[in-house]
Amino acid sequence: MNKRQILFLILLIPILVSAATPPSPSDDNDFTVGRLKYGGGGDWYSNPTSLPNLLKFVHEQTGIPAAPQEIVVAPGDPAIFSVPFLYLTGHGRITFTPEEATQLRRHLTSGGFLFAEDNYGIDEHFRREIRKVFPELELQEVPYNHPIYNSFFDFAGGPPKIHEHDGKPAQGFGIFYQGQLVVYYTYQSDLGDGWEDEDVHHDPWEIRHKALQMGTNVVVYALRRNELH
Repeated sequence: MNKRQILFLILLIPILVSAATPPSPSDDNDFTVGRLKYGGGGDWYSNPTSLPNLLKFVHEQTGIPAAPQEIVVAPGDPAIFSVPFLYLTGHGRITFTPEEATQLRRHLTSGGFLFAEDNYGIDEHFRREIRKVFPELELQEVPYNHPIYNSFFDFAGGPPKIHEHDGKPAQGFGIFYQGQLVVYYTYQSDLGDGWEDEDVHHDPWEIRHKALQMGTNVVVYALRRNELH
């Protein structure tokens, strides 16, 4: 399936939804991101300008109706089930209670998707906590030929390197549940920093553009997983 066909399918979704449901305010069905408010003391709220910029870019590039702002959800909040796309980032500790891990697993095994990013310092904590959610599965590096790397833009070498961190190459890891990618985790990449307003990190547009393109790939992949396989 080529990009034009994928885009057509994406644009068709709101039409089908509106035909099958009672009228509602125009923004009710807009795509948005659920920023995961986790416990443990880490800065789940970091990069405050990043997600609005990503949502705007996704809309401009793909035509997907997108809200101007993310919403905040906790892993134990029942509202999580109304937000299919979750985003987690930060620099420090993450803690999921057993109840939160159970609910997050339920969400991710019934159609939800989690995009997690190491904003420098959460790697060991995220790896530990995601094991609570999927104790029987391991994070594994996502191969470069996986559809997440060409769902809209082409990233033949995996996620782009946005910030230096430890100087290691950027990597993308995933949790595959019943053969489907349900968690995507970027390490040593830091796309979220690249999504921020230009005056925050002073990254050149070329770097920020790559970050926004890769973020768009993750969104498109998460929304159209079945068609992309």
